[in-house]
Amino acid sequence: MSIKKRLTILFTPILTGLILTALIACGDKPGTTEKTAAGETAAGQRDTPVLPEVKTVPMTEEVTWLTNDAEPLFSSPEAVKGGTFREALLSFPLTFRTVGPDSNSSFRSAILGNQLSLIGIHPNTEQIIPELATHWAYGKDKKTMYFKLNPAARWSDGVPVTAADFAYSLDFMRSKYIVAPWYNDYYTQEIERVDIFDDHTLAVVSTKAQPDLHLRLGISPTPRHFYGQLDDEFVQKYNWKIVPNTGPYQISDFQKGKFVKFKRKKEWWGQDLRYFKHRFNVDRVTYTVVRDMNVLWEYFKKSRIDVFPLTQPKWWHVKADTPVINKGYVHKIWFFNNTQQSAMGLWLNQDREIFKDPNVRYAFAHAMNVEAVIQKILRGDYFRLENGWTGYGEYSNNDIRARRFDIGKVGEYMSSSGWQRGQDGIWVKDGVRFSVEVSYSQDEHTPRLVMLKEEAIKAGIELRLQRLDPAAHYKKIIEKKHDVAWSGWSTSLRPQYWEHFHSANAHKPQTNNITNTDDAVLDGLIEQYRDSLDEDERKALSRQIQARVHEIGCFVPTFMVPYVREAFWRWWRLPTPAGTKHSQSLFAPFDSTTGGLFWLDDGLKAETENAMKAGQSFEPVTIVDETFK
Repeated sequence: MSIKKRLTILFTPILTGLILTALIACGDKPGTTEKTAAGETAAGQRDTPVLPEVKTVPMTEEVTWLTNDAEPLFSSPEAVKGGTFREALLSFPLTFRTVGPDSNSSFRSAILGNQLSLIGIHPNTEQIIPELATHWAYGKDKKTMYFKLNPAARWSDGVPVTAADFAYSLDFMRSKYIVAPWYNDYYTQEIERVDIFDDHTLAVVSTKAQPDLHLRLGISPTPRHFYGQLDDEFVQKYNWKIVPNTGPYQISDFQKGKFVKFKRKKEWWGQDLRYFKHRFNVDRVTYTVVRDMNVLWEYFKKSRIDVFPLTQPKWWHVKADTPVINKGYVHKIWFFNNTQQSAMGLWLNQDREIFKDPNVRYAFAHAMNVEAVIQKILRGDYFRLENGWTGYGEYSNNDIRARRFDIGKVGEYMSSSGWQRGQDGIWVKDGVRFSVEVSYSQDEHTPRLVMLKEEAIKAGIELRLQRLDPAAHYKKIIEKKHDVAWSGWSTSLRPQYWEHFHSANAHKPQTNNITNTDDAVLDGLIEQYRDSLDEDERKALSRQIQARVHEIGCFVPTFMVPYVREAFWRWWRLPTPAGTKHSQSLFAPFDSTTGGLFWLDDGLKAETENAMKAGQSFEPVTIVDETFK
C-alpha cells in the first residue's frame, strides 16, 4: 500500500496481517472461469447507462498554476519490459467492488493500485507530483484546489478522462446505493463540491479551510460512462464487474476461488511520464490462490511463485536455510523503510459484557506478555509497538507506553471490580469466567498467540484461540461478532480517527470501529480534529486523541516491523536503492507511488535455469539495504 493510496480520500484503512497479502476468500462457484472486459457485463453485452448532465461554470479566480518535474527519480533506467510476475493470494476476494459490503479487504489495494488520482506524493520527498493532473493551484479561500487534467489521460476502455468524472465521484460516493457509510460521510462532510470549468479544468472545494489541503482534495475519478445512474442493485450488480481504470494494468481473467490475472496495457497513456518511466515493467501479473503458507513455500521453491515474504523470523532464520537459497538461485533482501507503522495488536469488542468495564480491559492488557513473544518467538527481530500511531512525526504521542505484562496489576484491577480467582486460577465474577475468544487468520501467528495464552493463564485470564480462514475472520470482525480481534490496520500519511473510534461507527456492522468505542470525550476530540484549521492544533488534538484511546484501553499494541524482508528468484532485478522510504514491499506490481520498480532479466533467468539443470551453484546472496533506516 503506497503512501499516496494511503492518503487519498478514496481510501479507508484495511484489515490486514503482518505478512503477505491476506486476501479474502470466496467459494462462489469455483471452477467457473469468467473473462469480463472493462465496461461489459459477464454476458459480454455492454451496458448503456444514462449519464447525468454535465454543468460547467466560469472560472473567475486568477490563480498561479504549479507543477513539479524536479523531484528525484526512484526507478531504474536499466529496467526492461516483459514477462509474467506470479504472486499468491491466501484466499479469494469476496468482491471486486472497492466500496460497499465486503470490499474493505487487502485485495482492494491491487485494484486501487491501478486507479490514479489527480496528484500523487513523492515516496521519498513527500512533495506533490503529477498524476492525472499536470498542474494544480490553490484558491485564496484556502479550501479550494484547481487542477488541469492531462488531455492524454484515458480509461482502460479508451474513453477520455474528463473533469465530469471527478464531479461524478462526488455523486457516486455520496450515494446511499453503494452502502458505504464512511464514503458517504467523508464526501459530504469533507468535500463541498467539484466545479467543472471545461473538459480538462476543474476545482475541488473542501467544506472548510484546512492544512494539508492537497491530502484531502487530490481525488480519483469515477467512470461515469460506465456506472451512469446508480440504483439499489448496485451491490450485487457490480460484485464481479471489471471497472475501467486509469492505471497501467487491468484485470484480464479470473476464476473464482482460483486465480486473478492482470495484463499491462499495450499503449498505456502514462507510460512515458516522468515519474512513471521505467516502471510497471512486467506484461502480466498472476495471483494464484494458495491457502497455506507452507504450501506456498513449496510453490516458491519450485519457482511457481516469484517472491516470498521472509519478514517473520522463522522464515528468515530457519526456513531460508534451503538449497535454492544456499546455492544462490534465490536471493534474500532485508530492506529498511521509514514509514508509518501498522496498528497491529488485539482489538477488544466493548459490546461484549466482559469488556464494558475499563478495569477488565486494563487487566487484559497487563496479562499480555508481548515482550516474551518478541524475544522467544520472534528472535528479537520485531520491536514493541507502544501506540497505534507510531511514525507520524508530531502527530504521534510518543509519551504513551503500551501496558506491560504485570500479574500484580492484573490482580489489582480485577479485584477492584469484584472479581476473584476460581479453583482453576481463572478470574470469576457472578459465575462468569474471564475466558475470551481471540480470532485470527494466519497459521504463522499461532505460536505467538499460544505463548500469549500460556502467559495469560498465569495472570488468571483464559484465551480461546480461534483461527479462521481470512474471509471468515474478516467477516466476523467487520460484523462485530468477535470478542478479541488479532489484526492490524494499514496506515495513512496523517492519523485517521473518525472511522475507528467515533461513536457514529459503533454498535453496527460494516464499519471500522471494531472495538465499538462509544465515548463522548473522544467524539468531541475527534470532531475538533476533523474541523481544525490550524496544523499545530491538529497535532495537539491528535496526541490528545491517542491519550484518550490509551485511557479507554480498547486496543493492546503488539509489534512493529520497520523493514521488508523478502526472498526472490535471482532473475528479478531491483533499482538502487531497492525501494523507497515508504515501500512496504519491493515487489508490489501496482501502485502509482511505490509500485512496479522491479523487472525481469531474461539473461539471468536462462543462466539460472541452465545452472540448476547442470547442478551448478552461485554464491549465496543476502542484501541488507539501510538507505532509509
